[in-house]
Amino acid sequence: MPYLAKILLYPIKSLDGIEVENAKVLASGALQHDREFAIFDKVQRLVNGKRNAKIHLLRSQFTLFNRISLQFPGSDSQQFHLDEQRQALEAYLSDFFGFAVTLAQNSVMGFPDDTNSPGPTVISTATLAEVASWFPGLSVDEMRRRIRANIEIDGVPPFWEDRLFTEQGDVVSFRVGDVCFYGVNPCQRCVVPTRDSYLGEAYPNFQKIFMKQRQATLPEWVASSRFNHFFRLSVNTRLPASEAGKILQIGNEVV
Repeated sequence: MPYLAKILLYPIKSLDGIEVENAKVLASGALQHDREFAIFDKVQRLVNGKRNAKIHLLRSQFTLFNRISLQFPGSDSQQFHLDEQRQALEAYLSDFFGFAVTLAQNSVMGFPDDTNSPGPTVISTATLAEVASWFPGLSVDEMRRRIRANIEIDGVPPFWEDRLFTEQGDVVSFRVGDVCFYGVNPCQRCVVPTRDSYLGEAYPNFQKIFMKQRQATLPEWVASSRFNHFFRLSVNTRLPASEAGKILQIGNEVV
């Protein structure tokens, strides 16, 4: 029986995630505290893994979603309160990147890549294990850190989540506990999964290997029209406004 096995939130976009036992759904359909903050440069461009591989070197740990501990290679860990020490945190990040940055906050929807489908991204544990097996030396945990999905479903075979989307213009309804979701489309991947999540170093031919294997293992029942290319994994979602305030909990049944 499919069930919710992991919930992962990323309080600051592109930094390390945190695994939680439960998460609250916001009115936007996003999960509370997920990508709530994002780093921007002086011309308001996102500073993220797509544009700056150095960000992979920055380790972060969160306490109660309002305190962060940061460390980069060769430095001591430093702690900041996200509200009360915002300027000091921005100065630390600016020093790390080598250019001025600011930290923006959006507690309504966060900063999702797909603003039309800001719900949690969905993947299965078996899919992560299968994809990791395509790359000698990569563990399931490392693949999890590269893909950065929000909710992980277990008790299902690899690529089970591909049934959560259908042809263009339609959505697939499913439920996790008492929370209703609409599955929209397979998530288009960027350069981030090609890199070591701690070092930022590229895995040789990662995208080429991924696309070849993804096409070869695509289930026959999948809405293949959604794959204009095969560098896609996990499912983007939207949640109805009626789900605001509901709680996702580890162990919830998925229907």
